[in-house]
Amino acid sequence: MMLNWLVISTTTLFIIIISTIIIFFFKTLNNAGLPPGPTAIPIIGNLHWLWTSFTNIEPFLRDLHARLGPIVTLRIGSRLTIFIADRHLAHEALVTQGAIFADRPTALPAIRVFNSNQHNISSASYGPLWRHLRRNLISEILHSSRVKLFSNGRQWVLNILTDKIRASAEANNGVVLDFKQNLQFSMFCLLVLMCYGEKLDEKAIRDIETAERNWLLYSNKLNVFAFVPRISKLIFRKRWNTAMDLRQKQRDIIIPLIRTREKHKDKQNKQGRSDDEKERFVYSYLDSLLDVKLAEEGNRKLDDHELVTICSEFLIAGTDTTATALEWIMANLVKQPEIQAKLFDEIQGVVGSEAEEVKEEELHKMPYLKAVVLEGLRRHPPGHFVLPHTVTEDVKLNGYVIPKGASVNFMVAEMGRDEKVWENPMEFRPERFMEGGEGEGVDITGTKGIKMMPFGVGRRICPGLTLAMLHLEYFVVNLIKEFEWKAVDEKEIDLVQEKSEFTIVMKNTFHARVIPRKCNIYFK
Repeated sequence: MMLNWLVISTTTLFIIIISTIIIFFFKTLNNAGLPPGPTAIPIIGNLHWLWTSFTNIEPFLRDLHARLGPIVTLRIGSRLTIFIADRHLAHEALVTQGAIFADRPTALPAIRVFNSNQHNISSASYGPLWRHLRRNLISEILHSSRVKLFSNGRQWVLNILTDKIRASAEANNGVVLDFKQNLQFSMFCLLVLMCYGEKLDEKAIRDIETAERNWLLYSNKLNVFAFVPRISKLIFRKRWNTAMDLRQKQRDIIIPLIRTREKHKDKQNKQGRSDDEKERFVYSYLDSLLDVKLAEEGNRKLDDHELVTICSEFLIAGTDTTATALEWIMANLVKQPEIQAKLFDEIQGVVGSEAEEVKEEELHKMPYLKAVVLEGLRRHPPGHFVLPHTVTEDVKLNGYVIPKGASVNFMVAEMGRDEKVWENPMEFRPERFMEGGEGEGVDITGTKGIKMMPFGVGRRICPGLTLAMLHLEYFVVNLIKEFEWKAVDEKEIDLVQEKSEFTIVMKNTFHARVIPRKCNIYFK
C-alpha cells in the first residue's frame, strides 16, 4: 500500500512539473515582444537572481535598467513582473493610458484570505467596487470639510507627541532616543480617532497598534505563498498558521470597536446624541463604512471581515508612511541646521514668538515649509515602488507588449532622483522648490508630467495625498517651533543607508538633542 502511494505521488509530481514546464515555454513563445529581462528558468523564473536580495531588489533593478533600458521584465515563478524606471513612460502608462493600467493583479487564493477577497481600496480590481469604496473614503472622510472636523484631534496628537519628546529628553539628558516610536504612536493615535471616532486611552490604542503592527510586519513573509500556493502552504504550514493567528488577533481587537460604533449609531438614530456623546464621539470613517451598500453584490452591507480589512488599510496607510517621511525630514533638519534655522525664521515671521501653536490655516503662508516637505518626499519617499498595477488588456508601451495579467510597477525613488531633472539629486536642498528652482511649481499628482511621484500617479494615486501633506506640514512646523533640534555629540546621522520594512526607513536609528525654544536650556 505504501509503495503504491509513493508511486502515485511521484507520478503526480512528475506530471505537474512537466506540465508547468510546457506551460512556461508556451507562455514564453506567446509573450514575444515583452520588454527585455534576464534569462529565466522554467518553473522558478528569475527567482535564482533574486534569492539573496528579494527584499532589496532595487540595486538589481538599477543594474538591469542600466544594461537593458528603462523597462524590464522579471519572471517571479510563472508570473510576469514589469518594472518601469523612466518618468515619461510612467506618465504615458498612468496618465495617457491610465484606464488600461489602473487594474490590480488578481490575488493568489492564499492571499485573498487576508484581504477579504480583494475587498479594499488598495487591492480591489478597477471597477464598481473600487469606485464605490474610494468615493466613500474621499467624500466622507477626506473631504476638506470633514478634515477640518479633526483639527482638535491633530492638536491633541501634537500634545501627545511633544509630551513624549519632553519625557524622553528629560530621562536622557536632553537626548530623544525613541523619536521614531513616538512618531508612529502619535500618528496612529490620530488615525484611530479618524477611523473609530473616539479618543481611546493609551492602553486601548497600544493594543490596536500591536495587533496591526504584528500582522503588518509578518505579512512580508507571505511572499512564499506566491510560488505554487498549494504546495507552499504545506511546506510552510507553521508560517501559514502564524499568519492566520495574527489575523485572528487583529479581528479580535477591531470587531468589538465595530460593535460599539454600531450601538452608538443605532442609539443616535433612535434618541439623538447627548452632550456627553457629542464630546466623546465624532463622525468617523467606520461610520461611513457601516452605511456602505454594495450595489454590484446585491446591495449588501460590508461584513465584519471586510470592515476589519478596510479599517486596517486606513490605519496602516496613514500611519507608517507619514511617520517615516517625518523622521527623514527631521533627520535632515538636524543634519543641516542652516535649513532648520531658515524654517524657524519663516515661522517667526508668520506667527511670532508668543504663539502656542502654528495653526493649520497659517500653513499656506509658509512656502519654505512646503519646500522642506516636498524635498523630503523627493529625496526619501516612504515607498520606493507603488502598489503593483496590471493592464486590463494587452497594450504596447515603448514598442514592447505589456500582456494582460502581468504585474507592472514603477520605480518611484529613481524618478525622484533622476539626474536629468534634479541637480545633485542626492542632496537635501529645499531651495530647489522655491522660485527659480528646478522643482518650482512641481505637480506631485503627475497629471502634467512626472518629476516625482511619492503618492503614485493616475487613477490609483493615493486618495490621502492632501491629508498627508497637511499632516507633514503641520507636525514638522510645530516640532521646529517647539524645539531646536541638534545632533548628539559624536553621533553621525546616516541619511544614506535605508532599510525596508512596510516603508523604507532609516537603517540606523535617528537620535537628536532637543532644546525647548521658550526656555532655551537643555533638559536636565
